[in-house]
Amino acid sequence: LAGLYRGSVRPFVSFNAKHDAEVLHKAMKGIGTHEDTVLMLLTSRSNDQRQQIKTAYKKAYGKDLVSALKSEISGLFEDLIVALMMPPISYDATQLHKAIKGAGTDDQVLIEIVASRSGEQIKEIIKVYKKEFGGKLEKDIYGDTDGHYRKLLVILLQGSREEGIDEDNVENDAKELYAAGKGKFGTDEEKFITILGNRSAEHLQRVFAAYKKLSGCDIEDSIKSETTGNLENLLLAVVKCARSVPDFFAETLYKSMRRAGTDDETLTRVMVSRSEEDLLDIKASFKRMYGTSLYSTIQEDTNGYYQKTLLYLCGGND
Repeated sequence: LAGLYRGSVRPFVSFNAKHDAEVLHKAMKGIGTHEDTVLMLLTSRSNDQRQQIKTAYKKAYGKDLVSALKSEISGLFEDLIVALMMPPISYDATQLHKAIKGAGTDDQVLIEIVASRSGEQIKEIIKVYKKEFGGKLEKDIYGDTDGHYRKLLVILLQGSREEGIDEDNVENDAKELYAAGKGKFGTDEEKFITILGNRSAEHLQRVFAAYKKLSGCDIEDSIKSETTGNLENLLLAVVKCARSVPDFFAETLYKSMRRAGTDDETLTRVMVSRSEEDLLDIKASFKRMYGTSLYSTIQEDTNGYYQKTLLYLCGGND
């Protein structure tokens, strides 16, 4: 399994939670906080180790580590450190809750998380969401969305994609998608959401290749010309994640930075949530797709302790 680990943040080998709690306590004591100490320590510990540091800190000092950190640091740096201190599933659940419960729905967050997480992760998120917010994620999303966009979100929330490749159905799925879109006047969205929402990624990759042969264009182009708004964005995210999750996140990161202003919420969310999943692959995708490194792009687009923390999460320049 060690060979398969694609996160950029690894567990610290000679880990001692009590010692780390002490180091953090000292860094926050007296005049001024030693931000460098805080960020270097936390980015070189796995999320699970950070949870153990929280426990050790409370045991030693009788207060909550995250609250202590929040009273010492601020701004984007604070948001990033607080995010790093949350268990991953809890972080996803919190992001979704914020996306639904805020003023207006943050569809970008909804789409990004629901389209990219595995079935297992989705099921865990639903459990934690209920435990932490007392509501049902599916019901909350249902109440906040509509139309075919809502239907596809609900399908994805079942977290039960089929396994493997169904050889007999590759050609058929491609034909159905073609007939549902390009091949007729008006689009049959039902077909799109049923096929894209339920087939495995490997199966869909084969379907997309067959679709291209059949129609002469990529499925993404059809989606762009046939649909609009949230439905279009969700369908595109699902297609991109079926093709390559790291490519999807490389593009998400690139778009969060290469604009007039940096979308720091997205930058933080992706860097934190992928740091122990596939950030090494995302870095490789980024370099291949944009001809420049993720590291240097972050360096150009951010500053301060916030920048330093992101660069440590990135795990070196390539």
